[in-house]
Amino acid sequence: MYSSSLFEGNLDDVSAQEPQRSPIGVFDSGVGGLTVLRQLYRHLPNESIIYFGDTARLPYGIRSQAEILQYVREILHWMQQQRVKMVVMACNTSSALALEIVRGEFDLPILGVILPGAKAAVQQGKRIGVIATPATAKSNAYRHAILEIDPSVQVWQVSCPEFVPLIEQNRINDPYTTEVARSYLEPLIQQNIDTLVYGCTHYPHLAPVLRSLLPAHVKLVDPAVHVVAACTQELELLGLSNTHPPLPTRFAVSGCPQQFAQSGVQLLGHTPMVEVVDFTDTAVSQF
Repeated sequence: MYSSSLFEGNLDDVSAQEPQRSPIGVFDSGVGGLTVLRQLYRHLPNESIIYFGDTARLPYGIRSQAEILQYVREILHWMQQQRVKMVVMACNTSSALALEIVRGEFDLPILGVILPGAKAAVQQGKRIGVIATPATAKSNAYRHAILEIDPSVQVWQVSCPEFVPLIEQNRINDPYTTEVARSYLEPLIQQNIDTLVYGCTHYPHLAPVLRSLLPAHVKLVDPAVHVVAACTQELELLGLSNTHPPLPTRFAVSGCPQQFAQSGVQLLGHTPMVEVVDFTDTAVSQF
């Protein structure tokens, strides 16, 4: 546990003198980005991290591009105020609809999950299925990225509007969730896919359910693993890799901190301390 004011005071000092000790910002609409966070813990254990979940406005997958762009700009502005050295957009919908635009607006490295996921997919198979939110599927971002890398592969996408709400409601083991997953996967199984891409960072939480429904030969691609590899390379290239012990991870949400904390117990193995960020007046309170 930590004191928010102490964290910020330390951060001001280290950011000015040793920018490599500044935190990495990670954001998602909710708990989905915790799959990216877990990979960061595993592969970049020295990095301090600020995680933001925009839980007041999820699910992102049903939002318009204009709405997503507004949300992402607000989050990135807040991240800049927290003096992050890099942002990982741990959200496929944001990566599909806003990444290229905001990269030209903010003076900090911003990584998305789609290109790393697409690169990994074409290394795994030739008949690739993508499960995604409605907005990501509609954008065809994965299809374009995959075919640009290897035009010889075949790609099928399925929109999965119910997955994110079910995961956020902690209904992963609900029999209804299995039936929903079965209906989403059936058209991909009929196409004899050999690879399935999690086109949303929430979806790895459903891995046991999906694995039970898919043929054994189908490989699963988690873009969270591959965006962290890209993050590692970027930090090394910029000379921003931290070699000091990290500060405790700082968690913030725009919605209910109690609900996020309860989900965090299951997904992180401990109860996170969660701040609330109010973008209407940028006030921050702590739960």
